[in-house]
Amino acid sequence: MFKGDEYRKARLATLIAFLINGFSVGNFVSRIPDFKSELGISNGVLGAALLCGSIGVLSALRPASRGAARYGSGPLTKYSAFTLALAVPLVGLLFNLPWFLFSLFIYGVLSSIHDLSMNAHAAALENKAGKRVMSTFHAMWSIGGLTGGAIGGFIASTDIPLRVHALSIGIFIFGIALITRNWFLPAVADKHAIEKHEKRKVPRKFLILGLLGLCGALGEGAAADWGGVLARETFHSSALMSALPYVFFSFTMVSGRLSGDFLAHKFGVVKLLTYSGLLAGFGLTGGLLIGNIYGAILGWFLLGIGLSTVIPMAISATGTLANQKYSGQVSAAEGVALVTGVAYFGFVVGPPLIGFLSDLMTLRWAMLVPALLAIIFGLSAKKVLS
Repeated sequence: MFKGDEYRKARLATLIAFLINGFSVGNFVSRIPDFKSELGISNGVLGAALLCGSIGVLSALRPASRGAARYGSGPLTKYSAFTLALAVPLVGLLFNLPWFLFSLFIYGVLSSIHDLSMNAHAAALENKAGKRVMSTFHAMWSIGGLTGGAIGGFIASTDIPLRVHALSIGIFIFGIALITRNWFLPAVADKHAIEKHEKRKVPRKFLILGLLGLCGALGEGAAADWGGVLARETFHSSALMSALPYVFFSFTMVSGRLSGDFLAHKFGVVKLLTYSGLLAGFGLTGGLLIGNIYGAILGWFLLGIGLSTVIPMAISATGTLANQKYSGQVSAAEGVALVTGVAYFGFVVGPPLIGFLSDLMTLRWAMLVPALLAIIFGLSAKKVLS
């Protein structure tokens, strides 16, 4: 049993881990239009480039999950924060398109390791607390994304070079990682012995939860990667205005996640996700039909509210199942990796899918895909979670 102070410090460290992960993504997203313009590439090529980052994310999930299970999620979260700090400046160097593809893959790998380990650590803390707190952790990720997007949007409107911007973010994350390095729970909190070449039957429930998360992840990825491009190129907005759809999206993601644990407890997860999906889908559709920057901001605003609790609820349910129903069979880290692996496939297919469709039917109408998926997960939430 761990002491109260030890738990509180670990909880704070994990909240900060979510914050800096989101902060790095927010800054990256805010500069996507600048990556595109500096390299002189089309939406389709940009979508393929973003795919490299998503492939990096997925390729790291299994080894990261086994590492978190074998060595403990706390130590892995600590060390992966330092590697994340080193990965951020790589993308900002932007020497040429091949380098952009390579750096995005590396960033995806290292960001994924940090993401998986901090989610596994959050599941361990939630299990220790004996109550639902996962949505609050994810709210910190959204706060980081909101802050990073706002700062990145401001920097994009100045003459500060991409390289300087990326290096500054990397130094900031490194400093935070240094301060919090000894605050996490020790390895024994959630270590899970894994025999070499051991294979286990995957519980079907985890796959179903992953598919629910996939619908939300595709919407999150599309909103993050294409909001600025839509505003800049379709609605001819300024650099600062182009950052606003993602900023408003991040703001409502924060609000939804801060209240998600309370709402899930009060109304139940099924009702919460049903109405959230419908709001996200129809809200984004309405914003796209308006057809200007203000419609985009409204659509991203409502999409953020609707998608805010999807992945946190899926991961929370996974941790609960692993710790209670499948204890000794599947570790929480492995369960989280499986669900996030399926869910994050939405981040893999989302950016290139939207990019390729935008070349065929314009970016504005391609964004109806995540709207449709949000409606689908809203209508199917009862069946998935029953």
